[in-house]
Amino acid sequence: MPKHRTANKTSATPAALGFAMPAEWERHEATWLIWPHNQVDWPGKVDTVRWVYGEIVRKICPDELVRVLVNSKADEKLASHYLTRAGADASRVQFIHHPTNRGWTRDTGPIFVRRGVRGKTAIVHFHFNAWAKHDDWQKDRRVPDTAARLLGKRLFNAQYNGKDFVLEGGGIEVNGRGTLLTTEQCYLDPRVQVRNPGLGRQAIEQTLQRYLGVTNVFWLVAGPVGDDTHGHIDDICRFVNPKTVVLIKETNRKDVNYRPLAENWERIQDLRLEDGSRPEVVPLPMPEPLYFAGNRLPASYANFYITNAAVLVPTFNDPNDRIALGILGELFNDRPVTGLHAVDLVVGRGTVHCLSQQQPG
Repeated sequence: MPKHRTANKTSATPAALGFAMPAEWERHEATWLIWPHNQVDWPGKVDTVRWVYGEIVRKICPDELVRVLVNSKADEKLASHYLTRAGADASRVQFIHHPTNRGWTRDTGPIFVRRGVRGKTAIVHFHFNAWAKHDDWQKDRRVPDTAARLLGKRLFNAQYNGKDFVLEGGGIEVNGRGTLLTTEQCYLDPRVQVRNPGLGRQAIEQTLQRYLGVTNVFWLVAGPVGDDTHGHIDDICRFVNPKTVVLIKETNRKDVNYRPLAENWERIQDLRLEDGSRPEVVPLPMPEPLYFAGNRLPASYANFYITNAAVLVPTFNDPNDRIALGILGELFNDRPVTGLHAVDLVVGRGTVHCLSQQQPG
């Protein structure tokens, strides 16, 4: 790793300096993960989840680095044991000692922006607050600052009118050309899990444009039942290329998810991309309902993660696994699409995309 140094915080916005967030399918230097340790997230299943992590790392390693945050030397030793036995290439894994509260790297890890197609990268520090739901977020909030110091990257401090701006990586989806997707449920609900009290649609859109370099923000309605983030877009709708999105669809009219997901399908008819064109919208099925301790889980095939080597798609021992993999396999023709058993992962109310964060090349 580069020599530890003080992060270079700046008051200028990324967009003003020519930075923008690349699409996930663009070339990665690395994927960031947090080694699972919080028993509350996966009650009785943390050991099983660590084996799934081994499989995730094994599939990412062939074509990019994996940077893993661990709480201590003991955790590094434990993680090395699991990853080695899973067959991951240890030479492609870099451990970073940084205490964390939870393991949802998509939301707490560094969000990278880049200047131009092959220019320098920087990090935007959005200010995590545990989805405006939990009290233990102080360690997680420091991850972007630590990443900037370790990598020697410029660090942009996301603010609106002098106040820290809260955002999670799972709450946004970009095509790398100027369009960003998010949901009203997550960032505009005035009563439930309010990230930025007092900020409305216009203020949030302006902040996204300034710090992520997007020009076009589109709002879907809501996500599936069981999502404790209250509507993250990465369980709902994802870009697979600059002009195509997949959108989850529930066909069972008796399912509790039918109405909110149908509203998304009504809304997306109005989506226009940054150049004014209408995107192709491809439906992704939903698996049959999954429950843990009597609670509905947010199982979704949209929570896939695009790596350099493959597209990792959560699967749920469901007949629709094969259909979802087939749909995504037709859409991604530059890398293989592979299933990842996620029945245990989703007990934590997220799967492979929620656990990972890409660092662009």
